[in-house]
Amino acid sequence: MSDAAGPRATGLIGPNAVLQLVPVIERAGGRDLRDRLLAAAGIAEMPSEAGLMPEMPAARLHRALREVTPDLAPALSREAGRRTAGYILNHRIPAPAQWLLRALPAPLAAPLLARAIERHAWTFAGSGRFRRDGATGFEIADNPMVAGEVSDRPLCHWHAAVFETLYRRLVSPAATCREVACCAAGSPVCRFDLALHGDSGGPAALEMSI
Repeated sequence: MSDAAGPRATGLIGPNAVLQLVPVIERAGGRDLRDRLLAAAGIAEMPSEAGLMPEMPAARLHRALREVTPDLAPALSREAGRRTAGYILNHRIPAPAQWLLRALPAPLAAPLLARAIERHAWTFAGSGRFRRDGATGFEIADNPMVAGEVSDRPLCHWHAAVFETLYRRLVSPAATCREVACCAAGSPVCRFDLALHGDSGGPAALEMSI
């Protein structure tokens, strides 16, 4: 799945890339798996919730999960992404803003949420270059979370779950997010497409790309 090159040593990312994944790993594989993956990532102690952390250890942890437990990695990464979105909803998006987004029709709420995600892209993109494509498309060029990896399929389940959960909670409960291109699979960007009615790439997604 991967070659010898590792993630870049520069850049910062939100600590939830680690904080929300570690308990998911422990629940699935116990302390032995948790400690093995943390050691592989070079993480001696958990990062603080406040501020940012270096992106390289976070990327190494996600990479170690994919290499050591390839069958479990997609589901565990998605669960960690859902937990990350939950943290964002509980601690980063004010309750009045959430109420407003839920009250608005989806065609109005989606662009507002997309712009909010763009403003906080450092949380999940690190040193990668983030671009918003309308209300339902996101791209990360040079995504540090898969830097140096080679795969025949998209790997960014964590990112997709973060976006999908935020849209489900704030725009449409039927929203889905699919990674349609990945840097690890040879694309210049990791591309995420959202659909508001459970059929990514269909009429709903096209309608919302404004």
